[in-house]
Formats: sequence, structure tokens, C-alpha cells
Amino acid sequence: MTTETEKTEVGSYFIANYPPFSQWTPAGLAEVRRAMDSPPADVPLGLYLHIPFCRKRCKFCYFRVYTDKNSHEVEQYVAALSREIELVSRLPVMGGRPFRFVYFGGGTPSFLSAKQLTSLVDRLRANINWDHAEEVTFECEPGTLSEPKVHTLKELGVTRLSLGVENFGDAVLEENGRAHLSAEVYKSWRWIQDAQFPNVNIDLISGMVGESWDNWRETVRRTVELSPDSVTIYQMELPFNTTYSQDILGHRIETPVADWPTKRAWVDYAFDELLAAGYSVSSAYTVVKDKSKVNFSYRDNLWRGSDLLATGVASFGHISGVHYQNLPDWPQYVGALEAGQLPLGRGMRPTRHQLLVREMILQLKTGRLDAGYFRDKFGVEILDDWREAWRQHQADGNLEVEGDTIRLTRGGLLHADALLPAFFEPEHRDVRYT
Repeated sequence: MTTETEKTEVGSYFIANYPPFSQWTPAGLAEVRRAMDSPPADVPLGLYLHIPFCRKRCKFCYFRVYTDKNSHEVEQYVAALSREIELVSRLPVMGGRPFRFVYFGGGTPSFLSAKQLTSLVDRLRANINWDHAEEVTFECEPGTLSEPKVHTLKELGVTRLSLGVENFGDAVLEENGRAHLSAEVYKSWRWIQDAQFPNVNIDLISGMVGESWDNWRETVRRTVELSPDSVTIYQMELPFNTTYSQDILGHRIETPVADWPTKRAWVDYAFDELLAAGYSVSSAYTVVKDKSKVNFSYRDNLWRGSDLLATGVASFGHISGVHYQNLPDWPQYVGALEAGQLPLGRGMRPTRHQLLVREMILQLKTGRLDAGYFRDKFGVEILDDWREAWRQHQADGNLEVEGDTIRLTRGGLLHADALLPAFFEPEHRDVRYT
């Protein structure tokens, strides 16, 4: 019998930041503007560009996406995004720093045509460039790719493609509202391999509605067969604003998502198969084929306190220790930029202690923490300050401590997000995350 805590309940979430997004407010924008109008901290700089278009909205999606925009509206958005980059490029916080990493996320960035992509990048490069970036990541949905588009991405300087495969079973893909089917994965894979990108990642999701052990084994087998440079496996969550969540809350369906023990067992199996094929674990979600070739500049810099300039509707950024989010709705976002204003929606300046918590919980998701890093950067002994949390997680078999090194066990990796609220400040443990 599945208990309430074992079920995947509405309101479950992937921890991506701290303090929780629900604590960010419009009142915090004064701090955001102050940070943007000041010289930068001595930290790396990254750029996130949100492309919010999709062919279909997946039933588990909780991002700001649009499926009904015509070519004129797409152009309107591209023009607004270009204008935002122009305004951002003039901010004192840029400080002449080069971008260390760039990330095109969505939505579906590959929804844009090759012509639209070239036009966007040409306009962006009038104000910025990423010629010296360690990593330029571009998210793709297989069915939106064509051979010319793949080569355009290579020519535009993309170094890492992340392909949203999710599952290789067509019935599962259709049930979950995915726009592509497995045949499109294989067709696009040939083009991607021919273009010889330095790094190609495949995303999978454990716990999609309709998945079974047979389906999951076949999905893992096909992933190993394609042999991407890295594989990222997420466990299905049910944030409040997904189609599935709304159906559950409206009492139209019982939760259709696999329970947590099943999802973790599937990820555990995938890790075993991928490690046997020569991969190694890079985080609670990711395995890599060649550690000397594959790094995650976006992840590793962001989780160590780098700046992230966020552009596009509803996007999230972090600048000089201050969190912010852009306006979340299309008319507001486009309207602000047409008026020559940055489309800032809400913000928050975390305390120094909260910045410590943020880095600690995010870095723990890599499977390893160095207490000396936090001693040197924050002057805090994390093993002492959270002694009881470490003791409990260790007693549960989720981590090991040796000197300054904290390592998650396999069980800890599979439970990573469930371990983190123990380190939240008391006032944030029972609040809505988003």
C-alpha cells in the first residue's frame, strides 16, 4: 500500500533556488535595481535567454510557455528580447565581463526557425557576444529540428545541445502531451551526430504517466545505444500549475504519476546500466561519459554564486547576491520593453546566511560537499551548524562524512531533493515553494 508520503502529491517540486520563489516580491525590486546600477562583484557572469514557444504544452510542464503564437507574435517577442539584451548590456553591473556561460531555455528554443535564430543572434551580437564562453547550451525538442537548423546552431556557436527525449515509448509520450514521437528522436540524432557538437545531452523523466518497468528498461537501453555525452534523469514532480495537477485538484483523476519508491528504483536502475556502459555520476540527476570532456559550466558556476543575467518573459536571475524574476505575462513583458524599460517583476536580497544555505543545498545535489569551501567563503562550520541534520541523514544511510568531505550515497542521490528542506531556515520549511 502506498502511503501519503510515498505518493507523488500536487505541490511537489524540484529545488532550484533559495529562499523559495514564493518569498520574492515586487517590493524587492529596489534592491535589484541598486545591484544592476552598481559595479559587479568579482564573480563569473552568465546569460539565460528564455524562448517560451512550444508546439504543445506537456501535461507535466510548469514553465511559462505559449503554444498559440503566430509568426508575427514570435517576431514581436524576438524584437523585445533583443531590446532587453540591449538594455542589459548597458548596465554598470556588466562591468566589461565576458559571459562564461550562456543558456537558451524554454519552452522550446528550437521552435524558432533557422532564419529566426540567425536574426535573433545577429541582433544580440550588436550588443553582446559569447565568443569566449566555456559553454553555450541550447535546449531542443526532437520534432522541431531539421538538418539545416542543426547546422545553423553549430554555426551560431552552440557547444552543448540538450535533447528533450524524456521516454522512447510513443504511447507514453502521447499520454503526457509531448509533441514528438520516438522516430523524430532518431531522425534528429543523425543530424546532431553529423554536426559534431562538443557535448550532447539527453533528458529522461522517471515517473511519466504510463511508464512501466518494461518501458523504462527499453528507454534506458535505447539511451545507452545512442551513447550521448551525458544523460540527465529527472523524477516527475507535480507543481501546482501543471495540467495533471489541475486535474487532480479538481477531483477528476487520482494521481497518475508513479510513487517515489518506484521513480527512485527506475533512476537507480538507469544509473546502474549507464555506469556499466562507462558513464560516471556527476550529480543526483546526471551521468557523463567522459569527465575530461564534459563539464556543466551553467550548473557549477550558478551553484557557486555566479551572476546570471536572465532575459525573456518570466525568467529568473541572480545578480550581485540579489534574486530577481522578469514580468511573468506576455503583454507586461513586451509592453515594458517597448517603453524602454527593463521588464523586472519581483526580487529579493537574501541575507548572507541565506546565500550560504543556497550554495550548500545546490552543491549537495552534485553528491559532494567540501566544508572547507564554506569555511573559507562564509566563515561558517557547516558540519557544526547543521550537526543534527547531517547526523540524521547519515543515520538514514543517505550520506557519509569523512573530514571536511560530505558525500551522498546512492540512496542519498536518489532522495536528494527530499534531503534539502532540513537545511532551510524554519520560516521557509512549510511555505509554498513557488
